[in-house]
Amino acid sequence: MGSDFRIAAWLIQPQLNTVSNNGTTVRLEPKVMEVLVCLAQHAGEPVSKDELLQTVWPKTFVTDDVLKRSISELRRVFEDDIREPRVIQTIPKRGYRLLAPVEPVDGAHGTAVPQTGQSRKAGLKGRTLVLLSGGVAALLLILLGALSVASRERLLGKKADPQIHSIAVLPLQNLSGDPNQEYFADGMTDALITDLAQIDSLKVISRTSSMQYKQTKKSLPAIARELNVDGIVEGTVQRSGDRVRITAQLIYAPSDKHLWANSYERGMRDILALERDVTEDIARQVQAKLTGPNLVAGAQFRPVNPKALDLYLQGNYHLNEFAKGAGDQEKRKAADYFQQAIDAEPEFASAYNGLANAHLGILWPSSQDAEIATEAAERAVALDPNSSNVHLTLATMKEMAWDWAGAEQEYRRAIAVSPKSADAHGNLGALLDVTGRLDQGWKEQQIAFELDPNNADLFNFTLSCGLDTRGEYDRAIAIYQMFLKRDPNNGFTHLGLARDYLRKGMYKEAMPHLEQFWTLFGFPDVAAGVHRALVTSGYRGAILESAKATEHLIASRQAYVPVAAAEFYATGGDKERAFYWLEQAYSHRDFLAAGSDDPVGTISEDLLLEPLRSDPRYKDLLRRVGLPQ
Repeated sequence: MGSDFRIAAWLIQPQLNTVSNNGTTVRLEPKVMEVLVCLAQHAGEPVSKDELLQTVWPKTFVTDDVLKRSISELRRVFEDDIREPRVIQTIPKRGYRLLAPVEPVDGAHGTAVPQTGQSRKAGLKGRTLVLLSGGVAALLLILLGALSVASRERLLGKKADPQIHSIAVLPLQNLSGDPNQEYFADGMTDALITDLAQIDSLKVISRTSSMQYKQTKKSLPAIARELNVDGIVEGTVQRSGDRVRITAQLIYAPSDKHLWANSYERGMRDILALERDVTEDIARQVQAKLTGPNLVAGAQFRPVNPKALDLYLQGNYHLNEFAKGAGDQEKRKAADYFQQAIDAEPEFASAYNGLANAHLGILWPSSQDAEIATEAAERAVALDPNSSNVHLTLATMKEMAWDWAGAEQEYRRAIAVSPKSADAHGNLGALLDVTGRLDQGWKEQQIAFELDPNNADLFNFTLSCGLDTRGEYDRAIAIYQMFLKRDPNNGFTHLGLARDYLRKGMYKEAMPHLEQFWTLFGFPDVAAGVHRALVTSGYRGAILESAKATEHLIASRQAYVPVAAAEFYATGGDKERAFYWLEQAYSHRDFLAAGSDDPVGTISEDLLLEPLRSDPRYKDLLRRVGLPQ
């Protein structure tokens, strides 16, 4: 049902994602509109949850809560009461039914074709009477409205314009002939993703999800199916001296149809304007509006110091290398490049934000890292208060310092600037969970799931905790396994799987992933020791071997991970040693504020610390951290 129709007094326009009544128009999220269309196609009949999920979210993992949220949004728009429904009825343990009559609309006049009943049989009879009395013109209009898109195309001899509601930007190919320029191509890809993400009506897949397709041999339709998007942007970037040339093309992925292509060339000083030209052209092709605070069509941009920009992009490259599992040296390199970029361009907000992130998540932080990060983040937000990424950085820092109210405020500011930021919604949801607001937290995490279901980093560090908190270990394991098939060398995914298996008491399944985690993060000797302990001392011996290895990392100043040590000891049954390391984490909060270990504040939802929860010392620690007991 791609054409317009009415439900009672409301005009539904699926192509525009709008619902109108009495001069008021509400815009729905595309997936919410798809739920409504699916119900309308079966008006008066029960539609199961499975059918709705498979129709609207094919080949994508979402939970029932996403569907419930969509139904709740529809009820809000239709002012429907769940206790006395007039529009949508919930059928317990089965699904939903659209109660209100559905009437097709005469596209030429925006009027509904009368029907005599709710059933499709009665509706067909009513439409037949109208057709017989309305003449050939009315007959043609109604038939065209009722036909599928493909049928209309064949009848009219032309194709309807594809509708694009979601998009992925594949890594731009480096054509510079110099592999050392790879950082520049990646940087241009990041910039394009960031700009497109500010388009109000367009869902843009994150960098983490799209970068996995760098140099892929998969077809565009296959990539689109995996990412659940309509459109794909792909292209090239070539840098020669001070000139930059970008080519980009937009593909309607389901049919691999080429929609648009263009090339752009400017000097490095005008690179922001070049990026904006590409974004505006793509926005016009998807008929979207540029609505973000930093994204006003036709805006003039201050030239960027080419040297500062180049240094900034190199800093970002090393920052992303750290995220792949490299050591602190990559973050130190990134910090050095960001500082050089700031020296060359003292008002470069993004470089300050990069500098802040380069001093966070350090395996072995110095006493100055947190201080440098704080100063850099505060300078970044002063220079660019409308940057969602800056507010995310500030929120992370406040959360690590146990400033729960301040962190929540910054996460909400990040969402206000960029409503479709999966990272902002996911992290806010995790914070709400930690502070005891589970219903609100789950809602935010479901939004993040729906916005970017293929983001392994977001799931590993944030969304998996939401499932674990609710005892949904099997679902978490299923998602981890899906991500592992795509990237078998992601150490964080192996660690997540090991944790969930351990929590379920599935030690045999957990051990290979625990060993693989140690190997992938550069400690094959630890992995070998865990395996030997498993053979000689069983599962508990292998877990305690991991705990001792973690202590060795701390003693040898390789990584400060006291909470990880506490997790292994708690799982291995040594409660006293577990509490020792939790107290160490509490005592070194300033040191941890820049560290890579889980901050102490997350212990309220740490599944491996479950054996400690009944101990009064655990509740006392929560109280001192400022969290509900």
